[in-house]
Formats: sequence, C-alpha cells, structure tokens
Amino acid sequence: MTFSHAFLAVGVAAMLAGTPAWAVDLSIVSGDTGDGIKVLREILDRYEKDSGNKVGIVVMPASGTDQFGQYRLWLAAGNSDIDVYQTDVIWAPQLASQLVDLTAATKDIVAEHFPSIIQSQTVDGKLVALPIFTDAPALYYRKDLLDKYGAKVPATWKELADTAKLVMDKERAAGNRDIWGFVFQGNAYEGLTCDALEWVMSNGGGQIIEPDGTISVNNSQAAAVLDMVKGWVGTIAPPGVLAYQEEESRGVWQTGNAVFMRNWPYAYALGNGEGSPIKGKFDVAPLPAGTGEGARPVGALGGWNLAVSKYSKHPDAAIELIKFIASPAMQKYRTLKTSNLPTIQALYDDADIARQQPIVPRWKQIFLDAVPRPSAATRIKYNEASSQFWNAVHNTLSGDGTAADDLADLEAMLTKLKGRGW
Repeated sequence: MTFSHAFLAVGVAAMLAGTPAWAVDLSIVSGDTGDGIKVLREILDRYEKDSGNKVGIVVMPASGTDQFGQYRLWLAAGNSDIDVYQTDVIWAPQLASQLVDLTAATKDIVAEHFPSIIQSQTVDGKLVALPIFTDAPALYYRKDLLDKYGAKVPATWKELADTAKLVMDKERAAGNRDIWGFVFQGNAYEGLTCDALEWVMSNGGGQIIEPDGTISVNNSQAAAVLDMVKGWVGTIAPPGVLAYQEEESRGVWQTGNAVFMRNWPYAYALGNGEGSPIKGKFDVAPLPAGTGEGARPVGALGGWNLAVSKYSKHPDAAIELIKFIASPAMQKYRTLKTSNLPTIQALYDDADIARQQPIVPRWKQIFLDAVPRPSAATRIKYNEASSQFWNAVHNTLSGDGTAADDLADLEAMLTKLKGRGW
C-alpha cells in the first residue's frame, strides 16, 4: 500500500503539531473484527515513529456487548491505565460523563466528517468521541451461484428465503453438502439488536422505541417478521446461527458455504483477499425489504469512534493520538486495508479508494439510508433496553414462545424500565 509522501507528511505534521515535547506512554483499548487490530497497530506504528510516544493496545473480544461491560467497570473505577477507548456509535450518551470534551480540540476538523456522525457523538453540546469509521450492513450474495441458477438478487426477505432455498437445494443435490442459504448474527448480543431492528423496521414494524421515546415494538408486523426468521433457523440457516456473531457468519460465508450473508463492510476486503475461496465470486446489495405496510430496506447504523478517558494521565497527548488516527490520511489507509467506511466525506471521491476498494463509493448510499438504534431516545438506559430486546428476539428464534407473546412480555419490561421517562 503506497501513499503520496507529501500527503502523509502534511497529515502527520498537522496531527502532531500540538504533541508534547517529551515522550509519553499511552494505551488504547479496542475490540475489532477481521484485520482491525492489525491495521490499528500499523497506524500506531506510524504515530510512534513520528511522535516519539509509545502506544500499547489492550485487545478486547470482538463482541461490543463484552467491550461495553468492561469499559463501564474501568471507568467506574477511575482507571487511569487506559487513555483512549474505541467506542461504538451508540455508547456516547452512556459514557459521556467520564469522557473528555473534545469540542475545542477538534473544532478545526469536525466539518470534514458527516454531520450526522458528529451529532451522534455529541452529548449536551459536548463532543465526546471522534469518529474513525462508520458502518452500515449489506446483503452479500454469491453472484456466481445466482447466475448459475438464473436467480435474481432478492428485493424482499421472502424472495431471499425462496432464492436461498432454491440455490442451496440444487447445490446440495450436486454434491455440495455443506452449503447453507443464509447466515447472519443470531447470538444473544448487540449484533442481534442490529439484525432484528432491520427485520422489524423493514417490515413496517417500527424502530423498537421511537425517537420520541414511545415503545412501539409490540405489533403484528414485528411479530410476523420474527416468526418468519424463526422459520429460517435449521432450514436455510444452520441451527448454529443462534450462536453466530460477525466472525462466525463470515467464517461460513468465506469458506464458500453460504449463498447469502448479512454483514458489515469489513467482510468485503477479507472475502476478496488472497487465498479466499470466494474471491471475485460475490457482490453486495442493500438489505431486503419486508412485505408489510411501510416496508422498505433498512440497515442499522454502526460505526466506531475514539474517546479520551477523563482519568487519563496524558489527556493532551491522547487527544493528539485520536486526531492522528481519525485524520484523512489514516482513514484512507484503514479504508484501503480493510474496506471500512470512512467518516470523512471527501474520501468517498478519492481516486485510490475508488480503484482499490470500488465498493466504498457504492456503499455511501447504503450508509446514508441507514437508521440508528434507539440509543438517543433511551440515553443511559439503552444498553438494558437493547439487552431486553435481543433476548426477546433470541427466545423467539430459539422456539421459546411465539413472537407475539415474547413481544408482549418485552413491551411490559421496557415499560417498567422506562418508568417516568428515559
């Protein structure tokens, strides 16, 4: 991977202009998928060379649920060993009181980013995290297999199920016994909240909890789509999908054993990597729509950011570090290496990215159509609300109650959690 020396020199000089004259040791905590940690280390190596500072990575599990729980414990204890946290887009309202206000330090660069992402990390007028990449999921499909059987890219979930079964059955009859029709994230964790929000909202079933705080999830259109997904488990999706997170889904997909997959952009570069059995055999499309009133394609908005702990012993150096990682030069580097979506608008028109990761400019519209999880409405209660939602959905998919009964119970629990207000 090569860059213009001038581009990097300008970027590095700008990011490190305010770095202290003495060297310090910093730590950043991160969980990631695919090659995320490897690429972060490469970026930090560049930072260390140019700043003289040293940065260690505290590696976390890829599960955002596990990360969030540990982050809260560290911050509640006033842990000064961690300077920088890599944070999910939904965590800002819950962690804001223990993070450094970045507003003044980033006032000259925030305009480069998508305004909606900056707003998502702004709590009570304070920017508490700086975005490094955004996320929106897509439907991955084996274009070679669809072409082989004269099938079209599905526009609805019903079409997906029908096409997945058609191709799976024909491939198995031809001797490919390990292939499945569709893999997704079915484990009981935050990833299932994303998947299930997409199913429910795409079928006209609402946003779980609406922006005004109204609990909307207990309705017939939400129940109908969850019952439909329940029918996929063990038919077009492997029974083990109920334990899958992103990497388990990608593992089945990238070995060539799935026709369709729901996943984030990072899986694109890995699927087309050297040695991948599916290199050049797949493409992506927007996720399908449901069939209910108000049905439309929906993708859950994701994305990751960097925040500085209030308890850091070196807050100024930590701020310069996150500005370096979030800079145009380093976002471009990450995108070229991982196909993560940049948060800097100009990079979607970058010629190198368009040539080496041609999917990224196409993904811009998928990102712009993405919808947020209800973290803004539920604020500090989001994590508990989300866990109640994903557990209710997991119960349904596992055969523990009907969708109608599980959603009725969920509504009662969310109402109790809300109390007099979120």
